Amino acid sequence: MSRTHDPGAVAGPASGETSRPHPHRFRGLAGTGLIATFAATVATTLAAALARAAGVDFEVSDGGETIPLSGFAVVTGFFSLVGLVIAVALLRWSARPAERFIWTAVSLTAISLIPPLLSGATATTTTALLGLHLVPAAVMIPILTRSVRARTD
Repeated sequence: MSRTHDPGAVAGPASGETSRPHPHRFRGLAGTGLIATFAATVATTLAAALARAAGVDFEVSDGGETIPLSGFAVVTGFFSLVGLVIAVALLRWSARPAERFIWTAVSLTAISLIPPLLSGATATTTTALLGLHLVPAAVMIPILTRSVRARTD
C-alpha cells in the first residue's frame, strides 16, 4: 500500500513547502557572524593595543595583574560567539528575531559595563575597559541585526 492511500498517514506540507526552517538561513547568519566575530576581535585587540601604547596599564586590583592583549582577543571572540548563538536561536524560535536580538544584545552590553566599574582599577583603565566593551558591541550588534532581518524577509 502506498503512503498516499494509507488512512493513518498525516497530511504533510504542500508541494514546495517545508515544515523545517531553511538551513541556508542559519548557515548564512553563521557565516556572517563568524566574519563579524573576527572583525570585532581584531578591532578590540587593536583598540586595546592603542590604549596600551597611549599609557593605559590595564592593571586590575584583583592581585594587581595586567590584562594581556591576548586576553582581550579571547574574551571578545568568546562573547561574540555567544551573541551569534543568541542570534541563531532567536532566528529559529522567535517571531520577531531582529527586535529581540537588539534588546538582548544591548541589555547584555549594558550588564557587561558593570565589572569594569567594580574592578577597582584606575580611572584611565576603567574608562578604557568601558570603551573596549563598546567596540565589539558596535561591530557585532548592527551586523547580526541586519543579517537576522535579511533572513526573516
